[in-house]
Amino acid sequence: MIGAGAAGMMCAIEAGRRGRRTILLEHSPAVGRKILISGGGRCNFTNLGAGPKQYVSRNPDFCRSALARYTPQDFLRLIEKHRIPCHEKKLGQLFCDRSARDIVEMLLAECREAGVELKTGCRVESVEQSERFLIRTAEETLPAERLVIATGGLSVPKTGASDFGYRIAEQFGLRIVAQAPALDGFVFQEGERNRFRELAGVSADAIVTCGGASFRENILFTHRGLSGPASLQGSLYWKPGASVIVNFLPGLGADELRAWLRTQKRERPVAAIKNLLAERIPRRLSEALCDLAQAGTQPIGQTPEGTLERLVRTLQAWSFVPERTVGYQRAEVTVGGVDTDELSSKTMEAKRVPGLYFIGEVVDVTGWLGGYNFQWAWASGWAAGQAV
Repeated sequence: MIGAGAAGMMCAIEAGRRGRRTILLEHSPAVGRKILISGGGRCNFTNLGAGPKQYVSRNPDFCRSALARYTPQDFLRLIEKHRIPCHEKKLGQLFCDRSARDIVEMLLAECREAGVELKTGCRVESVEQSERFLIRTAEETLPAERLVIATGGLSVPKTGASDFGYRIAEQFGLRIVAQAPALDGFVFQEGERNRFRELAGVSADAIVTCGGASFRENILFTHRGLSGPASLQGSLYWKPGASVIVNFLPGLGADELRAWLRTQKRERPVAAIKNLLAERIPRRLSEALCDLAQAGTQPIGQTPEGTLERLVRTLQAWSFVPERTVGYQRAEVTVGGVDTDELSSKTMEAKRVPGLYFIGEVVDVTGWLGGYNFQWAWASGWAAGQAV
């Protein structure tokens, strides 16, 4: 196995348990670097609700088999075996109580128990195939009957991310789905950057809709754009040039919002609209949205119906076209990768290259924010580990 991250270690463990002589190669000095920084250092290691609908791929059904055969409950049994305290934060997201290091130490312990040979600081220089695969490093050439690529994507390059897995796939003639950073924030175009610059640090409950998918969680204005969980989720479905729609009052439908404004106009006619909205959303956001809707600072009793209707549209369906997303430096994952049409959904083996497997983030399967990508790593690693 090349790549000692979540998927690679899981695969090595399962292969070792089956009595296979297993060598796990990692080019970094230490294993599991993305695990260690995930979830703010607490590792959101799975999601209790993980299923195919939370994953994006050119073939949405590809992940179904692996996810059904290795579930969040299966991984929880491993957590319980090692007595790692954990908790559900929200929306099925499970985190370590102490530190993400607990997960890495658990996987290392399971590797030792399964007889996995681990080589860190081991950079693979080339891969060839004759009767067997030949993996050449600076120190040695390793022959292998089976080769598993678990080298991840391009996101968070400080952890050692590279395009190695894609290059190996292309070397063996496998198709690649174009990659892009995902689960990262949006960068505003210049007009929005100037308009909302003063909102940096403001957070609010909202619905973000992008590419036909909608997510209700917090958004966070930054000095360059829009971040927060709802924005990150939406970025998974965003394509350059497409619009992003934000509903700043997700608890109210448009008709309910109109009715509320009419009530305020009747019962509190001298109140400024921005002050009324500040009872429902952060004050700085209220002021910015009133300016955007040209609602002015006049009392609501003196505000024309047309202006109130424009405010309703702004609050419920503000639309903007991002300049781009923040990029690989901050992206949680890489969308795209090895085309799933090239792989067996049961074993992760390349259909045209017997003995060659791809698992984890390097494959064109990308989950939502909230533990779903780790569950794909465990499930795809487990599936390949049963087959190699």
